[in-house]
Amino acid sequence: MSITENKSTKTQNLLEVKDLKMHFPVKGGFFRRTIGNVKAVDGVTFDIKKGETLGLVGESGCGKSTTGRSILRLLNPSAGSVIFDDQDITNVNGKKLRDIRKDIQMVFQDPYASLNPMQMVGNIVSEPIKNYYKNKKEEEMKEEVMELLNKVGLPEDAYYKYAHEFSGGQRQRIGIARALALRPKLIIADEPVSALDVSVQSQVLNLLNELQDEFDLTYLFIAHDLSVVKHMSDRIGVMYLGNVVEVADKHSIYKDPLHPYTQALISAVPDASNFGQKRERIVLQGDVPSPENPPSGCPFHTRCPKAMDKCSSIKPQLKEVKPGQHVACILYD
Repeated sequence: MSITENKSTKTQNLLEVKDLKMHFPVKGGFFRRTIGNVKAVDGVTFDIKKGETLGLVGESGCGKSTTGRSILRLLNPSAGSVIFDDQDITNVNGKKLRDIRKDIQMVFQDPYASLNPMQMVGNIVSEPIKNYYKNKKEEEMKEEVMELLNKVGLPEDAYYKYAHEFSGGQRQRIGIARALALRPKLIIADEPVSALDVSVQSQVLNLLNELQDEFDLTYLFIAHDLSVVKHMSDRIGVMYLGNVVEVADKHSIYKDPLHPYTQALISAVPDASNFGQKRERIVLQGDVPSPENPPSGCPFHTRCPKAMDKCSSIKPQLKEVKPGQHVACILYD
C-alpha cells in the first residue's frame, strides 16, 4: 500500500482552523495611534486529518507563513479558533501552551538563519529534549540525538560539528531532526526546501515523506511551488490575500480547479501528462492588492477574469460544491 493510500484511511481531524484572522496594527501620527490594520490572515478555515499532509499554497505575501505561525502561537491570532487534538488552543498560555508545543513543531524556511551558529549540532538537536525532560540522563539523551541524526541521513560525527560546517541541505536535515526530537504529532513545514538548491530539494522532500510514515506524522506543508506541493500533499489549500479560496484533494485541484485563482495558478504549471499539447495559460491582470487595504467583497474580484458586479460587494464563504472540494466563489452559490 502506498503512503497516500495509507493516509487516506485517516478520518479523524488532528487540526481544525476556523475563521482564523491575524491583523497587524498600523501606527501613524505624532502619538503613534493605530490608523489601520494589515490583514495578513483574514478568515482562514481548513482542517487536517491525522496522518495526512495538507499543502498550503499561494503567492508570496498571501499569508501562508503567518497562518502557520499563528497555529503554533508564535503569533497570537486576532480572531478565530485553532482546535488541536480536540483542544481549543487559541487562547491558552503558560504551561498549557508549553505542553501543546511539544506536539506541534516547525521546520523553518531558512536553514542558515534557524540554527544557532554558536552551538554544536548535538546541542541544537538535544535542546528541546533538555527543555522538556530535565531529568533525562546525558548519555540517554545523546543516544536519542545520535539516532535522530541517523534517521535524517547525517553521520554520527555531525554531533560534534557546528551548523556552518554543513551545506544547506544538511542544515535543513538538522532542523528536521530538531523538530522530531520531541516526537510531535504535527509538523508545520514552512517552505522547507525553497532556500535549497534544486539538486537537493527532492532528497529533503523524500526524507520528509519517509519520516512521516515512520513517525506517524501529520504535516502542514507551506510552499509556493505547486509542483512541490503536489508531490508532498494529500490535499491542497489555495490562499489569496489572507483567505483560503479552495481546498480539495490534489488530484481534483490539478484536474478540475474550480476557483478562478486556482485555475490561473494551475495553468502556469507544466503538464507532463499532456506532452505535445499546450495548456491554456491564464494571465492575471493587475497587481495583488495591499493587505492593508484589501478590496471589498471577494478579495480576488479586482483581478478575476470572471468577476461580476456583485463580486465587489459580496464576500463568498468556503463551501463544499463537490464531494471533498470546497470553494469560496460566488459562481457556485
